[in-house]
Parts: sequence; C-alpha cells; structure tokens
Amino acid sequence: MTLAKDFKPQHFGWAVDGKVATITLNRPERKNPLTFDSYAELRDTFRTLGDTGAIKAVVLTGAGGNFCSGGDVHEIIGPLVKLKESGDMAGLLAFTRMTGDLVKAMRHCPQPIVAAVDGVCAGAGAILAMASDLRIATPRAKTAFLFVRVGLAGADMGACNILPRIVGSGRAAELLFTGRSMSAEEGERWGFFNRLVAPEQVLSEAQALAKEIADGPTFAHGITKTCLHQEWSMDLDAAIEAEAQAQAICMQTEDFARAYRAVAAKQKPVFEGN
Repeated sequence: MTLAKDFKPQHFGWAVDGKVATITLNRPERKNPLTFDSYAELRDTFRTLGDTGAIKAVVLTGAGGNFCSGGDVHEIIGPLVKLKESGDMAGLLAFTRMTGDLVKAMRHCPQPIVAAVDGVCAGAGAILAMASDLRIATPRAKTAFLFVRVGLAGADMGACNILPRIVGSGRAAELLFTGRSMSAEEGERWGFFNRLVAPEQVLSEAQALAKEIADGPTFAHGITKTCLHQEWSMDLDAAIEAEAQAQAICMQTEDFARAYRAVAAKQKPVFEGN
C-alpha cells in the first residue's frame, strides 16, 4: 500500500495538502463509529506512513461536528457478544489485539499526529485522540473512556498506560472507573487538550499546527516522538543516555548544518528533512 495523493481508503477520508495528510472519520450520520474494517485500515495506514517520506505530519478528525463515537454498536459490539456466547475466546482476543495494534501503529509511525476533536469523542474515539501526539478541541468536545459502561475494564487499547501520563494517575483513574465525560474545559486544564478553539476553526488550527511541524526538521521530530514513547519505561540515567545518542544522530543530518548556516546568515532555516 502506498499513501500518495491518489490513495483512496475505503473506510475514511484521505486528503494531502503539501506535507500534511488529513484522515477524516466519515460516517457523520452515526457520529463516525469504527468498524472491524476501519480499525484494520487505519492500522495499516499508520503502519505504512513510516515508509512515506513525502508526508511529514498527520491530522486526524471526524466529519459532521463529531470526532468518533467509538466501536459501532451493531457492527462491532453485537458480533463480539455472539463470540462471547459461542465461547470463542480466541476470536475475542484477536479483536482486542487488533484494536491495540492500531494504537501501536499510531505511536510507532514517525509523523506527529494532531487530533482535531469536536463533539463526541467516546470509547475507541477517545483512545484515538489519546494516542495522537497533540490534541486541539472545541468547547463542545465531550471525551469519555466509557468501557466500564458496557461492562468492560478501562484497560483498553493502552488507556491504563498512556492516559495517566497525560492527565495524571488520579484523574485517569476517575475517568476509567466512572466512564464519565470529561468536558473540554477539564480536558484543557488537565493537559489532555493542548488548546480549545471555535468549532469552525478546529480543523484549520490542527492543520496549521501540523504544517508548522511538517516544515520543521522532520527527521529530528521522528527522533523526538520515538524518545517520548520509549523513555516511558526508562529510568533517568537510561533516558539521558538514549537522548545523548539520539541527539548525536541528529547532529549528523543536513538539517542541523542548514540551521547553523541560516542562523549565521541571520536567516530563517529551511528544513528539508534529511
């Protein structure tokens, strides 16, 4: 699979503007729920992005005033209940591993991901926002990790690992144990959302931020994203050594030399990603 401008996914929208790709969950009549097929196609897309040099940043959004309502009740929840009733533990585990693979693909793709969140952001939709690197939302965004409401654990798709690192352990525990909605104002105050903007501006603001990142030293950005992910499990000494090695690698790039020459000439650096 290649991710050129003519890439035509079956289960979500895809648009490329310069170095920024926008993925749009596009079932607005149902508040953009996910299906087995859209999970898999999103996973494969983020996996392939690592080999797509022309795209430097990604925006993830939803159509029709909502981000994502989570797994489709009829196309996912119903079939999973049938697997449970048939005693198909292997089938249930295959599904939960596949959904987790989407988060792993998002965290491992080198491009920074900016989520533009409006309206409903629930269940797996909240996970997609959580797994993004940056989140811009509207005041009407309502985010809920509502797995407990359907008799499941809050431990879903990495939530118990990632969410406490964003909002803190106590706040994450509250959201995961109760399944309640986090308001946009709470989300911004707790650090889940980087900022709040008007609904008519959320996509353009996310795309502008993605473009700003894409115009930067993209090899170095990939290193930053890798370190942010890997250093979760390191002690400070190991993290400092990892960053020393990472920075030494970045110092071998042409972008590093370009920046020096530009600064010496009192010009703004123009990065090329190599």
